[in-house]
Amino acid sequence: MRRVVVTGIGAVTPLANNFSNAWEATKKGISGIKPIARFNAEHLPWQVAGEIKSFEPSQYLTDKQRRTTDLFVQYAISAACMAFEDAKLVFSQKESDNYGVIIGSSRGGISSIELEIKRLLDKDRKCKIQRISPYIMPSTTIGIASSTVAQKLKLQGICYGVSCACSSGAVAIGEAYRNIKNGYSEVILAGGAEAPICEICVLGYGSAGALSTKKDSSASRPFDKKRDGFVLSEGAVVLVMEELEHAKKRDVMIYGEVTGYSNTTDGFHITKPNLEGEIKTIELAIRDAGISPKAIDLVSAHATSTPLGDLVEAGAIRVVFKEKPDVPVTAIKSITGHMLAASGAFEIACALMSIKDGIIPPTINLSNKDENCQINVVSKLTKTSIDAVLTNSFGFGGINATLIIQKYIT
Repeated sequence: MRRVVVTGIGAVTPLANNFSNAWEATKKGISGIKPIARFNAEHLPWQVAGEIKSFEPSQYLTDKQRRTTDLFVQYAISAACMAFEDAKLVFSQKESDNYGVIIGSSRGGISSIELEIKRLLDKDRKCKIQRISPYIMPSTTIGIASSTVAQKLKLQGICYGVSCACSSGAVAIGEAYRNIKNGYSEVILAGGAEAPICEICVLGYGSAGALSTKKDSSASRPFDKKRDGFVLSEGAVVLVMEELEHAKKRDVMIYGEVTGYSNTTDGFHITKPNLEGEIKTIELAIRDAGISPKAIDLVSAHATSTPLGDLVEAGAIRVVFKEKPDVPVTAIKSITGHMLAASGAFEIACALMSIKDGIIPPTINLSNKDENCQINVVSKLTKTSIDAVLTNSFGFGGINATLIIQKYIT
């Protein structure tokens, strides 16, 4: 069976507008959560978010793309181009059929949709047809991020968008892994992209009871006794995933290897997590990797900071790792907030770097750990040898994804 490795990483996040600096901030536990600046949220109970600052994508986007595409597409293009450059990819036109793109998004172009609705409701505009952008339909489609990246980089292989709520980015990477492993592609750019910092998203998630009402960077506090919801964030993270022999021929640096993936549904509830469903997903990914739970050196938890979500995930980890109850667990959303589809991809990228650098990034804001979450949550930067990381991403609707990332060994 073909092996699948990662040879490039690109990212635009609330921590930094490139992956290298974002990883440095993650290691130091520097939060990207700040008061909302995208719109006036002073009248709302939810006032903080993980917003991208000083986004300047001019080297990757044309003026027309900046005018006519949603921010989630612009973030995706920037992250994909950085990943492409990081992997030092060069190919001939005859190879382009073997180069694909799979990018996940939960909300797609929702910020643009909100803007057009406001224009439609503008009573000062007499003609309704003049109120709406002709680009609104293509620019807000989930799959437009993948197809625009493919056009930008002149790729002609497999290309589609994935929308599985919060697990969309992880599912995109998992599906790319399966696609390459089974011989359908040589290289796939895969990840997640989101730009949900707008009133309709904050109000929507807030009214559902999902968001924290804390008003500072401590709002995202996975596994803490006083956690009260997640912090909405934005960003894009794209990995270059490549068949091993193809990568070896190019003589490029390999971050690590994807060895296991599972995607299942709880079949249970639209928002509530299910213990048995999460256990099954985790166990299937470990089985796919051909290893035992004892071989896992680190768990990168989904851990959004919701009271029930963290509790159920902690229970699933405890069951799966009953013979290794002290397995270290990190919760990166404590630093980034919840970038939806981009979070799963970012956490996989951080798993690769944890293996490469031999460190566990800290879970911050863990002031008073919930005694009901009986797992070993790491709250300080820890140096240790890591060969295998398990990453979880669980989405609304009970769509669960788990991946196994391992050290590349020749």
